[in-house]
Amino acid sequence: MFAFKVSRKKIIPVLKISLIYLFLAPVVVLLIYRVIPVRTSSYIFQQYISNIFNGSFSFVHHKWVGWDGIPNNMKMAVIASEDQIFADHFGFDIESIQKALNEKRRKTRGASTITQQVARNLFLWGGRSYVRKGLEAYFTLLIEVLWSKERILEVYLNIAEFGNNIYGVGAASRIHFKKQCLKMNTDECATLAAVLPNPKKYKASSISPYLRRRVSWIKSQIYQLGGKSYLDRL
Repeated sequence: MFAFKVSRKKIIPVLKISLIYLFLAPVVVLLIYRVIPVRTSSYIFQQYISNIFNGSFSFVHHKWVGWDGIPNNMKMAVIASEDQIFADHFGFDIESIQKALNEKRRKTRGASTITQQVARNLFLWGGRSYVRKGLEAYFTLLIEVLWSKERILEVYLNIAEFGNNIYGVGAASRIHFKKQCLKMNTDECATLAAVLPNPKKYKASSISPYLRRRVSWIKSQIYQLGGKSYLDRL
């Protein structure tokens, strides 16, 4: 039987190189995704794998739609619903994070910004752990540095989950409303944004009383935030 001994002098350089590649790989990916459509994400890939292993083999619906093909009210609806200070922060909503840590009461939305959600959906996995949170923070900072706010919002709208096996506004508008994304009206845009907290529970094609109230609130917030004038700040 052979015994293999690896000295620290040999293993430390290997670890250093591995860490360098680990942290540089996302930079390369994000630089590429600055200019080409994001055709998949970690969450979409995990959905494919889950469908295979549970035996359903269900098709995952996803269609990329560029910035100009997304209605302004759809852009504003997710900002109103998920991250109202999106134009002003650098990836983190510090005030909401502090409230989330200090308060146990139920909140309208969580502390995660749109940028954090893009980082999570694009690179990470479900669940909660300190390792995942640390990686999420790193990817969030990278995205804010390497992408414009417009690009962050564009990618978010294309990889967010809007229903079971439905990802992105292109697929969501076609499946829920039988129309192209750009032809959605304000109510439909607000409805898609309204399901985002829990797209597996809430259905855009079957609106509950709770969703109706949330849609109404989102529409009022779009107006209060300034609509297109808000988007001009991105």
